Amino acid sequence: MRALGCRMNLPAVLNGLLVSVVAALLWKYVRLSEHMTQLEEELHLTRQSQELSQVRIDYHAALLALQEQGTRMVCTGKMHTDRICRFDYLCYCTEAEEFIFFHSNASVMLPNLGPRRFQPALLDLSSVEDHNTQYFNFLELPAAALKYMPKPVFVPDVTLILNRFNPDNLMHIFHDDLLPIFYTMQQYSDLDDEARLVFMEGWGDGPHFDLYRLLSSKQPLLKDHLRNFGKLMCFTKSYVGLSKMTTWYQYGFVQPQGPKANILVSGNEIRQFASFMMGRLNITVEQRPEDDDYIVVFSRASNRLILNEAELILALAQEFKMRTVTVSLEEQTFDSIVQVISGASMLVSMHGAQLITSMFLPRGAAVIEIFPYAVNPEQYTPYKTLASLPGMDLQYVAWRNTIEENSVAYPDRPWDQGGITHLEKEEQERILASKEVPRHLCCRNPEWLFRIYQDTVVDIPSFLEVLREGLKVKLNLKKSKPVSTVHPGRVREPKCQTSVQATNEAKLAVSWQIPWNLNPRGVERAARQNTSSAASMFAGHLRQQPQVGSVNHIITAELRASLEHAAHRHGNTPSTALLDQAEQPL
Repeated sequence: MRALGCRMNLPAVLNGLLVSVVAALLWKYVRLSEHMTQLEEELHLTRQSQELSQVRIDYHAALLALQEQGTRMVCTGKMHTDRICRFDYLCYCTEAEEFIFFHSNASVMLPNLGPRRFQPALLDLSSVEDHNTQYFNFLELPAAALKYMPKPVFVPDVTLILNRFNPDNLMHIFHDDLLPIFYTMQQYSDLDDEARLVFMEGWGDGPHFDLYRLLSSKQPLLKDHLRNFGKLMCFTKSYVGLSKMTTWYQYGFVQPQGPKANILVSGNEIRQFASFMMGRLNITVEQRPEDDDYIVVFSRASNRLILNEAELILALAQEFKMRTVTVSLEEQTFDSIVQVISGASMLVSMHGAQLITSMFLPRGAAVIEIFPYAVNPEQYTPYKTLASLPGMDLQYVAWRNTIEENSVAYPDRPWDQGGITHLEKEEQERILASKEVPRHLCCRNPEWLFRIYQDTVVDIPSFLEVLREGLKVKLNLKKSKPVSTVHPGRVREPKCQTSVQATNEAKLAVSWQIPWNLNPRGVERAARQNTSSAASMFAGHLRQQPQVGSVNHIITAELRASLEHAAHRHGNTPSTALLDQAEQPL
């Protein structure tokens, strides 16, 4: 019976073995299927990354780096208004429209501000300072949360992430976007021609999107583009924010508009940028005969028109004995307009964004800005400020229509085109009776909009008289060359000796050596080229002193501080009268 039992259990054993083998094979198949699915998913995500960029990426290595190292951030700048941050593996959730910082044991966050990061933000995404629609921040998650989230799509390019402020307006495009982008890219060596721009403000392309394309060889990405690539986008290396050093104007969000209080850019940087843009637009400055100077009049097609434009053109040609041509953004390409302006002796235009093209004018040219009735030129000066930057070397003249009958207003238009019919009757009457728009904040002041959208008949006699008065220097592009200015360094070896002659009489002897960069022996060639311009600039602060031995002694604005320091070092306190006297020739 025992042998029979063994024979009866053998099939059961064989069946058990067979089931075990089949289960093992099925388990192996399932694992292989899962692995194949994962590989296919990674291949698909890699292909999505490749659609974003031609840069090849090892998806598995990138995912592992994100999981193990998390996000890393190091910023420059003390405040949100001057901060730019570099990130490794900064991610963006397209569904939540939020940036994500993934924490791991290897994450870095400098500065680590804690809750202060939200007071009011980590940084400004645009070059417009402290505007509450331009703030940047991120949410924080542990890297372990990645296993519960959609698989990330990696952007392998080095990216610059920012907001365009108003891509429908040329002034904003150049002043707020292009210039800051250009010089932000100059600050970081890996933001080169292969870097990619990512615009997060949510606007569409805008009419001048091609201008943004000139800054990089790669197509810029819009916020809407990111949704097409995946639910979780991760930028392997990115810079967030823009330098504000090149902006010269504030638009009146906190106080009435005007030049920035601390302008850090000069015409030299503006002209270098303009030269770069002309190169990218394949524009070359043509050499023309000396008698082939010309004037450019900007023509507008829809609003703020010059109603007697033909008469104005004829008057300019007769007054200055130059041919006069017109350009129009509505009828010509931007590069063809820049080509014309880059050789002009004078640019005449109504107040408007098109005047930003004055940065392409040659040195020595003139900018003539026309203002409608009741608009004070002194209150709206973005182009005057640009023309007046040291090194731009442009003349600027503003003409204002003072004859109300020469103005055509449009009260029935929509409010954003100058209409006022939506206002109370009393307010409409007040605006119509006003002789000058009072200073105001941006951006919906109805009186300002009503006046700035007027059409104008230019009073030719008064216009030419203002030009004759304002253009003190004859237009001459051929002789206009960049001026190199040398700022004197510190005076060297300041010495102070005091002596008491009597109970009520003391003497102070002061000596010092010329700043090194103005020493004809040390930098003879540079001094010969630049000393005259430096001396001119510092005429109010420099005094040529008698020679002591073979050394010229020069007093500068810094001497006052040097005298005080030297006197205190010798145990004396020089009086104000003595210090004032020291600024006279010894």
